[in-house]
Formats: sequence, structure tokens, C-alpha cells
Amino acid sequence: MDTLNDFNVAIQRRSPSVSLLRHVIQRRAPAFCQEQNIAGSNPQAGNAQEEDDPSLSSFISTLVPVLILAVVFISLFLLLRRKFKRNYEPRTFLGSLRPQERSPALPQGMLNWFGPFAKIPDSFVLNHQSLDGFLLLRYLKVASATCLVGCCITWPVLFPINITGGGGLKQLNLLTFGNVVDKNRYYAHVFIAWIFLGFVFYMVARESIYYINLRQAYLLSPLYAARMSSRTVLFTSVPNEYLDEGLLRRMFGRGLKNIWIANDCEEIESLVEERDQVAMKLEVAETKLVKLANTNRIKSMKKGGQSNEPLGNPNETTGESGSMAAKWVPTDKRPTHRLKPLIGKKVDTINWCRSELEKLIPKVDALQAAHRAGNGKFIPSVFVEFYHQSEAQSAFQSLTHHQALHMSPRFIGVNPEEVIWKNLKITWASRVVRNIVAITFVIVLIVFWSIPVGFVGILSNIKSLIALAPFLSFLEQVPPVIFGLIQGLLPAILLAVLMALLPIILRLAAKFSGAPSLSAIELRTQNFYFGFQVVQVFLITTLTSAASASVTSILCKPAEAPTLLAENIPKASNFYISYFVLQGLTISSAAVLGIAGLIIFRLLGKILDTTPRKMYKRWSTLSALGWGTVFPVYTNLAVIAITYSIIAPLVLGFATIGLYLIYLAYRYNLLFVFNSHIDTKGLVYPRALQQTTTGAYLAIVCLIGLFGIQAAPGPIVLMVIFLIFVVLFHISLNSALEPLLKYLPKSLEAEEQSLLVAEDGVVAPHSSGTDKGSHVAASNGMTSSTDSPRKDLGPAPHKKPNFITKFLRPDLYTDYHTLRRLVPRGFADIVYDPVTERDAYYHPSISSQTPLLWIPRDSMGVSRQECHHTGKIIPISDEGAGFNEKGKLTWDAETARPPIWQEKIYY
Repeated sequence: MDTLNDFNVAIQRRSPSVSLLRHVIQRRAPAFCQEQNIAGSNPQAGNAQEEDDPSLSSFISTLVPVLILAVVFISLFLLLRRKFKRNYEPRTFLGSLRPQERSPALPQGMLNWFGPFAKIPDSFVLNHQSLDGFLLLRYLKVASATCLVGCCITWPVLFPINITGGGGLKQLNLLTFGNVVDKNRYYAHVFIAWIFLGFVFYMVARESIYYINLRQAYLLSPLYAARMSSRTVLFTSVPNEYLDEGLLRRMFGRGLKNIWIANDCEEIESLVEERDQVAMKLEVAETKLVKLANTNRIKSMKKGGQSNEPLGNPNETTGESGSMAAKWVPTDKRPTHRLKPLIGKKVDTINWCRSELEKLIPKVDALQAAHRAGNGKFIPSVFVEFYHQSEAQSAFQSLTHHQALHMSPRFIGVNPEEVIWKNLKITWASRVVRNIVAITFVIVLIVFWSIPVGFVGILSNIKSLIALAPFLSFLEQVPPVIFGLIQGLLPAILLAVLMALLPIILRLAAKFSGAPSLSAIELRTQNFYFGFQVVQVFLITTLTSAASASVTSILCKPAEAPTLLAENIPKASNFYISYFVLQGLTISSAAVLGIAGLIIFRLLGKILDTTPRKMYKRWSTLSALGWGTVFPVYTNLAVIAITYSIIAPLVLGFATIGLYLIYLAYRYNLLFVFNSHIDTKGLVYPRALQQTTTGAYLAIVCLIGLFGIQAAPGPIVLMVIFLIFVVLFHISLNSALEPLLKYLPKSLEAEEQSLLVAEDGVVAPHSSGTDKGSHVAASNGMTSSTDSPRKDLGPAPHKKPNFITKFLRPDLYTDYHTLRRLVPRGFADIVYDPVTERDAYYHPSISSQTPLLWIPRDSMGVSRQECHHTGKIIPISDEGAGFNEKGKLTWDAETARPPIWQEKIYY
């Protein structure tokens, strides 16, 4: 992803340079125009210009190095994959994953794993990882297939028309709209645009229906309907008078199970944070003491001194420092720290941490008990859990309060681990202001992003800058090495920093706007980042590319500006052909190689992982994708391909290949490398589909503009008619589908019960709300996992259709009953212990338990004695970690079930 961002920045650097180019040209315009006139009057010079069209040579000069680099990346991947299994196939064996979450191991040969990899269906990602990951793969496949169909529609018609258009263009430009002179030929572009862009909107509608059916099957299945988040509604901006449990229970009736009124937890949060920091400082100090003792023992044995003497009884201690530790570590060598940086008093870290924890732990426990008893200060947000999913959906879909913006917006399916607790304090008025400020900030950021990028671009060409600004000539006096660093390395670093900061800035803006969960932040970031991609990466680049190619001619012959722009806008497509080549070859191969992640994992692990906890976390934590910044990049690729589909159809071919290669790269990583930390329930997919229609609208507007420039009234009228039709169709489609994207229909509850009967013979009660225990059992599906064997649902309840029938009738052949068979069954038993049910939607500082410390075990008994002393204050263990014969810290990575391991809770 970093490589992609750097390339995007390189694109954007082109736009600020246009003003400089214009300035230089204007200064020498008379002389330049004279040169142009001389060239124009010389037939041989004109022929030379035509033959010197650089489009094909530019493409080849891009393809060759990119292809070489991709081959190198893939070769390295094939070699490293067998040696570093943790980095390239962690999902096949990591003990931190449940067996049902793991992927099947691939053969370890150089090439023999291709076949087994191809046989794994994409639905494996749905069943073993996440709905979002599955839909990312589907989007890339659908986008690639759409471009392929576009090739079949446009190439047979538009290529002959463009090639014989009589415009005199050469090489790749011969295939573009700019080579057509005869206005009557534009009707072919019009009707092909109707067919292909209509197909694009049909695909959006079809995939929206597919997603709705899949979402319904996914969320109504027992595995998800039984989850606490599926039965819990978050109400924000709740008036003070409704922050009362009794009033809320009367409002929502007998279906309500639990209520968590959010608390202001600033005091307890700071105490819990301090407790955890002191606990981790103690763990580091204890580990350092044990490691130091073990190192001194090894040194002593090498010198023929004291031998290994294991501790017989760890309860025999002499002082707080520990009798066994004192044998190997002098008092002045024990871990110490200063209470204030540089000038503070130096204290023994272990003794000081123990003393602090003796005060902090009881204080935190008392405050937690007070908050659970309802003695805290309430803030205007409430989590309401119901006995059954249908009751939660009814509350979610109903108008809760009689005043506008009160107890709204509402959210369902919020995972407690994703809640942004600070945003629950926001009132309705503050939320409105924050939204306006955040959107305004992002718009300004998108519009003016070229300024910092342009500054970086200027740094990369200091000599040209000095020519325009002579007062900077002193830079020529600096040593060549320094000058080279300023002009070469500094811009690259600044570009990387800028592009790394952009997703962070956009997520902070989304958080500032009041999004209450990480998934809501990702969805808002997706909108923000897509706007940035379209404006900065696509539109500005296209316009500046066309303008820079024609500005000199326009300055000389202003009257011919429309014709010149009509010729040069299609030529800008050559840049995106190179762009798709880079994306498809380099970015996809770099994604599977993951060389940066490999280096960081190996190098930083050796430097920073000084405790068993740090080693375990680095080993067990898998990389995850930020859906809000991944989808927009590839949505923008689809937008570019669709926009140029009629103007320069060749782009579609490279887009097809590029998107499919990217699909293969993500397919491997989602199956074997990545994990999912944020679950949007697939909502990123319909949003990406809607954003894809931007390409169709841009294509229509561009064609109308080009026809207008060429003064072709007939094609203009036809395209305007098509635009009106498309807008009306789009509005009608969104109006029909929007409720189904938000809510779950009651009509499918009975269908789900029938499927449960078919699976395991469990006759679930009706969802009347009278028998709470039966509701829980039905939604949890516990009977099926303990009392009777599960059965497969069998084939879909309709005949297997042919490809065309299935494609044209997604409502019938990808309906709820069909897609329900893709949803995992028996993946995990959704059972919550009483403590988890009680604390699920409390602020983490209220439910946070005192951390368990984990230190390595040594053979002298130092760690056991430290566990004895420290264990009187805070839980501590020395199991599962130790030292090898060289004194190097190790832990049991085979089982990956250390003392600090916690089983994942499916909220």
C-alpha cells in the first residue's frame, strides 16, 4: 500500500507544475509561436512530429521496468514463502486462531501450491474470516469482469471507427476518440455508451441485490442472530430525563433484557491507565531481573564458578529484593528508574511498582463497583439489549423520540470492542456542528492538497526553481552531496510522509464528526478517501495532463482551444494505461511479497521484544486491512476505467488485467495472511458500488463536453437524454434498496426457522416475546450443537440455472435461500458467561480486570520467588516462557496458549 500511495503522490505532483509551465511559456510565447508557425509551414517537420508520437514508446518504457520488478518480487515471494511461514501462511497454523478460523495448509514446493490455492473458493474467506474480506474479493472480480465485458462491447465497434477517423494521430492515440473528425461517427460512441454504461448500472443494481440477500442470510443465521451485538441497539443523543432504567424498560416493554447507560469515566479511566502502565513497568523490570540473573549464571558457569542451584522452597525469602536474585544480581544492578526524567529520585523499580499497585488496585476495584451500581455520572448514550434479534430490529427501525435528533442516530450490531467511548458524550447539537466542520475540513483538504504536494514536487527540481526565482541561487553553492540529498532524497521522504498522514487525518476527521464505532469511522473514511482519490488522483491529473499537452498551442492559437482540448483529453488516457500496468504488476506482486512487513517483523522483533508478552503479541497479531482506505483505491481504478471506456477503450483491457491481478494478490493475503479487526457487516460493498457509478456519470459528462467542443448537436441531445434516464433510474434504485441495506425484514424470520428445522430438526418458538428462555435458545442455536447432529441444507430450492438466466435474475438465483447455504454453520457456539453478559457494554475501564503479568522461568528459581512475592499484589505467572542454552529469551510458540492468552469473544 505504501508503494501505491507514493505513486499516487507522483501523479498529483503534476498538477501544481502547470502554473509554472504556463508562466515560462507566456514569457517566451512570441518566439515559441514563431517556431510553431515555421514548423507548421514545413511539411517534413509536420511529418516528423506525427511519427514522433511518444504514446507507444512511453508505454513500453513503463512496461519493461515494471514487468522486471514484478518478476523479481514474485520470485522473491516464491523463495521466501517456504522459509518464513509465519509471514506468508500464518493463518494455517497460528495457535491464537481457533481451528475453524484457520486456512488449509498449502504444499511447500516452489510452484505445486498453485492448484490447491485455485481450488479454494472465495466463500472460504466468508466462512473463516469476514464478510468484508469476501466482498472485497467480489468487488475486484466484478470490476474486472465489468471491464472485460466493456472490452467486448467497445472494441469491435469503436476501434475501427477511431482508427479510420482521419485525425492523423499515431500509435496508441490512433485508438482514441481524439482521432475522429467526422461528426456523424460520434453516433457510434453515443450508442455504445448507452449499452456499456447501462450495463454498468445494471451491474450495480445486480450486485446490490446480491449483497442485500447475502447480508440477510448472514445476519439472520444462528451464528450472528445469537450474538449480543445483533440484539443490542445503541441510542445516542439521549435526553437526560430518559437516562433512567425504569423509564427505558417501560418504553421498550418485556422484550428488553439489559440496559447499559454510558458513564463519564474520566477519573476511573485515568486510574486504570495508570494501573496498567505500572503493571507493565513491573513486568518489564521482573523480566529484566530474571534475564540478568540468568546471564550472570551463564557467565559464572563459563568461568567455572557457581553452579546451577534450583530453589527448593520459593517461600523462603530474605528481604524484598529476593534471596535468589541477590545471589546473581547485586543490589546496585537491579532494575531502577527515576520518578521524574533526569532530575527525579532513583528508585528500585520492582519495589516501587509493588508499592504503587498496592494502592492503585483497591482504588480501581472500588470505583468499578461504584460505576456498576449506577453511581457514576451518566452521559447521553444508552445500550439496550433485547432477548431476540427481531425485538432489537423493531426498536432500531422505530422512531424512538418525539423530538428531532433526540435518541438518534441509532446503531445496531455495534461490537463493544469497536466503540469510541469518548464520542458517546456528544449531544445532538454538537454532533451537527461537528459534522459540518469535519465535512468542510475534508473538502478544503481535498481541494488544496496539491499545495503541499506541489511544494514537494518543486523541491525535486531545484534547478528549474532557481531559474524562476534567482534569489535562491545560493543553493547552487552547497556541496554536491547535500544538493543531491535535498533534490533527491528529501522529496521522496516528504511525499511518503504526506501520503502516510492522509489516511490518519481522514480517520481523525471521521472520529471528530462523532462516529460512535470503528466500523462507522471506516465507512465515513471510505467516503472521504474516495473523494480524495477521484479529485486528486483522477480529475486533476487528467485535466492538467490534457492542459499541459495543449497549453502551448492554445496560447499561440486561442481560437482553436476547443479543438485542441478535444484532441488532448483522450490522449491523457495513455497515462492511465501506464497506471494500470503499474497497479496490476508492481502493486499486486509487492502486496504478496510484503517485504516491508517481513523486515519489520524480523528486525524490530529482535530489537524491541524484550518480554514474553511483546514476543507473543508480535507473533500472534496478524495484519489487518483498513476497509475505509482500501476500497476507495480500487473503486477509483474502476471509475477511471469506466470514464475512459468510450473516449479511449484500450484502457478497459489494461484495467481488466490489472484489477484481476490485484484480486489474486488480495485473495492470497485474505486466505493466508490477513485478519479482520473491524467488521462493517459488509456495508463497505454497497457504498463502493454506489461510488463506482461516479465513473459512468463522468463518462457521460465528458462525452457531452467533447461533443459540445466539436459542435455535434445530435450526439449531445442523445447523451443528455441518456443522462436524465440514468439519474432517474439511479434515484429509483436507491429509494427501493436503501431500507434493505439498513434493516432486516420480518418476513424472513419464518424462513430462517424453516431452515433451522431442515438443518437439525429444532422447532424454534414464534418470536412473540412471551418465553424469554426459548428465545435465547432459538437464537443461540444451542440445541443443534449438543442434542442432535447437524445436517446440510442441501442444494438450493430451484433448478440449477444456466449462466445467462442466473446473471439476469439475481433476485431468484442469488436469493436468501441460496446464499444462506454460504453462511458458516456450527462455526462457534455463542455462549456468554455471566461476567461477560454483565460487563459487555460497560466502558472498558469499568470492566477491565487487573492484568496478569508474564515473566520467563529460569532454572535457578529466581522467577518462582519473584512470582511468590509479586503474586501477593497482582497476578503473575512464569509458565510458557524461559531461556535457551545461550540465554536467549524464548516462549512456547507451538501451542500459542500462554498464560495471558484469552479466547476470542464473539460479541
